[in-house]
Amino acid sequence: MTRGWGGWAVVVLALGCATASAQQPLDWPRESPPPPLPARQVHFPPYEIRTLSNGLQVVVVMHHEQPAVNLRLMVGAGAASDPIGKKGVAALVGQLLDQGTATRTATEIAEAIDYVGGVLSVGAGTDLSFVNVLVMRDSFDFAVDLLAEITRTPSFELAEIERQRQQVLSGIQVSLDDPAYLAGVVFGRLVYGEHPYGMPHNGTRQSVLSISQEDLQDFHMAHYAPNNALVAIVGDVAAEEAFASVERVFSDWERRPLPPSPSTELPEPIRRVVVVDKPGSVQTAIRVGHVALPRDSPDHLTFDVALKILGGEGGNRLGSVLRTERSLTYAASADVASRRFGGDFMAKTDTRSDATAEALRLMVEEVSRLRRERVSRRELENAQAYLSGTFPLTIEAPNAIAAQVLESLLYGLDLDDLPRYPQRINAVTVDDIQRVSREYLQPQRLSVVLVGEAATFIGDLAGVGFGDVEVLSVTDLERFLGSGTAQAVFDSPLLAP
Repeated sequence: MTRGWGGWAVVVLALGCATASAQQPLDWPRESPPPPLPARQVHFPPYEIRTLSNGLQVVVVMHHEQPAVNLRLMVGAGAASDPIGKKGVAALVGQLLDQGTATRTATEIAEAIDYVGGVLSVGAGTDLSFVNVLVMRDSFDFAVDLLAEITRTPSFELAEIERQRQQVLSGIQVSLDDPAYLAGVVFGRLVYGEHPYGMPHNGTRQSVLSISQEDLQDFHMAHYAPNNALVAIVGDVAAEEAFASVERVFSDWERRPLPPSPSTELPEPIRRVVVVDKPGSVQTAIRVGHVALPRDSPDHLTFDVALKILGGEGGNRLGSVLRTERSLTYAASADVASRRFGGDFMAKTDTRSDATAEALRLMVEEVSRLRRERVSRRELENAQAYLSGTFPLTIEAPNAIAAQVLESLLYGLDLDDLPRYPQRINAVTVDDIQRVSREYLQPQRLSVVLVGEAATFIGDLAGVGFGDVEVLSVTDLERFLGSGTAQAVFDSPLLAP
């Protein structure tokens, strides 16, 4: 006899009811998610490190899972090393590296990398600039030659400079309509003040227009040197072959005296609220935070775990309060951005205009609560499970491994700590979280940035403890971001008594 699915469903349901009636009532629904699954075993590939006679540090990671090789060169200079009054030089130099060399045009470079089915990327961050080449194993020698050519002999032709300059200027103009961008750059200026970390990565319109060909050439000559560079080769290649290839193309690269590094002196956190007025906005971008610890701090890992509890991926306190309980936002997060000489922590969300003050109040309260109260064991375990569980994804591909390795070397970290990351994460205790939260969080000295229609919420800020407010229009930003001081208070009719 054949039964349809409906008949079987009745039988199964009946059996389930009978079984359930004979047992204790189930704890359903659960108030918290089930325990996470154990993290999978991580196997970090073997590596070797050597330093050439000119100071170029080279690390080779043997990763034979795929017939591919990633070559990544980092120079220890980025936007933080921009000359005074020339913000955006490092970013523009980075963009121009693959736009022509002493022997090839931009088109020829693009055609060459396409011919071998490779990927080429260049650019600059805050502390560093980079060239990245990903190719199949049989194109390794080509990739090594291209890496050296692009790094050492960019042409900086006037036509390409102007083309890239216009792209940067267009990007800046478009960004002025992006509340997230505005909130980010103003937050950086508030937190870091006159430190180079507080300046816009791509510069301002005024600074970009002032950059000359000579400025770009001088920056490249000053900072692109073997004693200021690291090379990582990750993939299906033998160590000796890789070292020999690097020696072949970089051994005659002359080391040079380097300019002074950016200052390690960061400003003390100060309580300050800046509103960027964007009439017509239906939402407000909220950013809250202050300076924090540098990347090489022994407390960095523990502080990162603490902020995952506050606003990390998955379940977190900010998301629970702002989204689940109050329906004020779709997402809220908190993270630490740690760089070579310092860092910051930032909590962020976007909310509807009329809920701005309340969302801000709740965010500050959660920062205070993290500092004031011990986290639960379950909260810590959930954060640990996420961080240790996602770590294998960061070392699956050659380019991901290269980025991890070079970041560790750039920040002076112990490379042997990389494969032990899950163990180090899981060793963090509730007491550790409480200690770093009390040491590094200062809720009474938060910098706050609000980007939205000021008239809809500015009158509510005093009621939640933020009555001393500075208001900027979008047209004020050039002066605010590029001025000699970030301490000026901007007048607004919205603040009139």
